[in-house]
Amino acid sequence: MRQIIIGLGSCGIAAGGLKAKETLQTLADGANLGLTVGETGCMGMCYAEPMVEVRDEDGQRTIYGGVDETKARAIFESHVMGGTPLADAVILDSAGTGSEENFLDRQVRIVLERCGEINPESIDDAIGMDAYRGLEKALKEMTPQAVIDEVTASGIKGRGGAGFPTGLKWKFAAGNDADQKYIICNADEGDPGAFMDRSILEGDPHSVIEGLAIGGYAMGATKGYIYVRAEYPIAIRRLKIAIQQAEERGFLGENILGSGVEFRLIIKEGAGAFVCGEETALIESIQGNRGMPRIRPPFPAERGLFDKPSNINNVETLANIGWIIRKGAAAFAAYGTETSNGTKVFALAGKVKRGGLVEIPIGMTVNQVVDHIGGGTLSGKPAKAVQMGGPSGGCIPADKMDTVIDYAELAATGAIMGSGGMIVMDEDNCMVDIARYFLQFTQSESCGKCTFCKIGTKRMLEILERITRGEGVEGDVEKLTSLSHQIKKNALCGLGQTAPNPVLTTIQYFGDEYTAHIRDKKCPTCQCKALIQFVIVPDKCIGCTICAKKCPVDAIRGKVKERHVIEQDKCTKCGICKAVCKFDAVVVE
Repeated sequence: MRQIIIGLGSCGIAAGGLKAKETLQTLADGANLGLTVGETGCMGMCYAEPMVEVRDEDGQRTIYGGVDETKARAIFESHVMGGTPLADAVILDSAGTGSEENFLDRQVRIVLERCGEINPESIDDAIGMDAYRGLEKALKEMTPQAVIDEVTASGIKGRGGAGFPTGLKWKFAAGNDADQKYIICNADEGDPGAFMDRSILEGDPHSVIEGLAIGGYAMGATKGYIYVRAEYPIAIRRLKIAIQQAEERGFLGENILGSGVEFRLIIKEGAGAFVCGEETALIESIQGNRGMPRIRPPFPAERGLFDKPSNINNVETLANIGWIIRKGAAAFAAYGTETSNGTKVFALAGKVKRGGLVEIPIGMTVNQVVDHIGGGTLSGKPAKAVQMGGPSGGCIPADKMDTVIDYAELAATGAIMGSGGMIVMDEDNCMVDIARYFLQFTQSESCGKCTFCKIGTKRMLEILERITRGEGVEGDVEKLTSLSHQIKKNALCGLGQTAPNPVLTTIQYFGDEYTAHIRDKKCPTCQCKALIQFVIVPDKCIGCTICAKKCPVDAIRGKVKERHVIEQDKCTKCGICKAVCKFDAVVVE
């Protein structure tokens, strides 16, 4: 049977996927050809959404990108009715060819193996691609200790940012006896530019449910929580459907697959506090308290949720578990480096041509991801830096982008693997302003429990704001560095301890930009509004008046066919004049 499948993750819906589906459904109903029109999650090519896939009766698959209502009709008439693919719209086909073949050819999909392949609201689709086979194997062929040993042997480390060995974490929780234990999925994804967890939950919620059930069996936890952001309504809806389906099929409940093992799941919707990504703050939030980190020890494995032994893993970590148990630790460890095994999912964003979700074997370089998979910068200008690890990470400059993606190698640059944010910047980005942006985020999200984070980041932000306004003074960089080290050493939780990373790395690699802002009162990239002005070049201005007509504050004066002038005291530096000038007469100084 032929099928038409539309990508309806958040990215596909935002790009207009629902309209494309409605159009194709109407055409399919009218043609009366026995066609099915289905949906799937994001397959990673967010930049090409809305995406439509046509699966022919002979198994051939053709994927189209940028499908609006008009293109949907053309695809239906040419491919579905006429049997001829619409060649200029094809981005990938069964032969691995198409305009976007480079996006996938170096990826290894373990976590994302079913994303973009199945209907996330169909457990039958998931089972057809081996969902819950790992759980079945664990319950029927392995002891809890054997499961922990297999996870340990795989070498998988926590994919949420800390990089702590997952098997060791499970061992700690298993080793503490209690009448009740909990396993928790941390889906409180809050990094700017990060969308890994959301896409996994929207595209394959069963992978996370299976990972939780296996983990619960291994450590003796009969209850699990999925702490997910309330801002992820599609992920939450599909999780609820998946949990209900898993209960009906016996993968969750009182007697899983007839094994006598009990495991149940509860969804807890978070309120969007970044600090609740820290595991002890997350626990406090589930308990109904304000999300603030606890002093450790005791660690959650000893006294966690409701003072019972608990284990917290993030979405990506758990989504690996079913595959590891199903295929074995050695298969997972075959990917990666000597010290970091497996694959890693990244949200590739910023000024990159092919932004989206990518899963690569650990060991690729940053350059390979940005240039080969991402297609280079969107502007075509040289990449200047990549921010790795979100607000807790650091900026890797262009001359270090041949760094291998590995926990230790990235840490040596001052950045971190983090949960998987990878934001690409080109030469137009001001690195001082980038540091200000990330620090503004972490400062506003500080829970306020410890002075070093609450007050220290506030003082740092004040200094950075002064510098970007042209009010920086000698000694500011030294103050920023001193404050950074004090916060890293004394903040209570990991989020506070890593908050200075963007500042430290931009000072380390882009110190000349700080110097220009402080000493010369200039922003080299012309991004800091207080340090720039828009000027009309005499030799290029022909007096067409378009800039004056479009200026929202009437800051441009001049007569027709005479050179115009921008009154700097009125100019708000909105940039409209530069955007509308057809003669490149408006420049930024």
